[in-house]
Amino acid sequence: MTTTTPFTSPFAGMARRLALAGAACALLVLGGCATGPNANPRDPFEPFNRQMMRINEGVDAVLLKPAATAYRQAIPPLVRTGVSNFFGNLSDVWSFVNSALQFKLQNAAENFMRVNVNTFFGLGGILDIASELNIERHREDFGQTLGRWGMPAGPYLVLPLLGPSTMRDALAFPIDRRGDLVHYLDPVSHRNGLYVLRLVDVRANLLRVGDVISGAALDKYTFTRDAHLQRRRAEIFEGGDAPPEPRSEADDPSPVAGTPEAVLGAPPETAGQPQPEPAR
Repeated sequence: MTTTTPFTSPFAGMARRLALAGAACALLVLGGCATGPNANPRDPFEPFNRQMMRINEGVDAVLLKPAATAYRQAIPPLVRTGVSNFFGNLSDVWSFVNSALQFKLQNAAENFMRVNVNTFFGLGGILDIASELNIERHREDFGQTLGRWGMPAGPYLVLPLLGPSTMRDALAFPIDRRGDLVHYLDPVSHRNGLYVLRLVDVRANLLRVGDVISGAALDKYTFTRDAHLQRRRAEIFEGGDAPPEPRSEADDPSPVAGTPEAVLGAPPETAGQPQPEPAR
């Protein structure tokens, strides 16, 4: 006989509220956030996006960053690495599917090998044996698959809690959620616990990145937007021929202080993370 734990019910209610909030935000976006004639063509909803970024930063400051900081201080590095490896192994399954959908056969084969090696010889993915064997990880999602087959990215969007995205990736998100193996775990309380653990683990791994962006960018919003769009293009085309990006008259092709090119040194390579990595 299954009983509902106190943890489950509030989380389900939160999920419903977030879904409603996301739908409301989508209506606001589709309704149009007017911008001037010199607006960046990749970001016609900049006023809305900036406001949503401030909301997300407020939630992060109150909840996510303190939890991630406590997690990093309380959990030994070896254990944190095992947690990251475990979730990375789960994500490799969906990456294999999307690599196959894009006809990237070598990438699909390597992702398939990674899943099998790490699952059977790495204690369910806690140990990353595949990387020790130089089997490369190729992070792929359904948004990349749509882009690979010609669907344009559409306007830049900042989603509630999820952060930087595009119209194409926002439409692909429900499919990516279905491809997440954690989504099928029962009971629901265990599933929600893994969602929370993964969220805190990802945020803990990005603590230094946030400090770098805050210290280096003249405009944090612009920096994050440009770095995200560059990274997504790099993930989709992987050095191949890419269509030209729309540019506004105010765009300056030369790197200046506070831009992704100046701080990161070059357009970000494929990383599979929602934020740019700091320069090494």
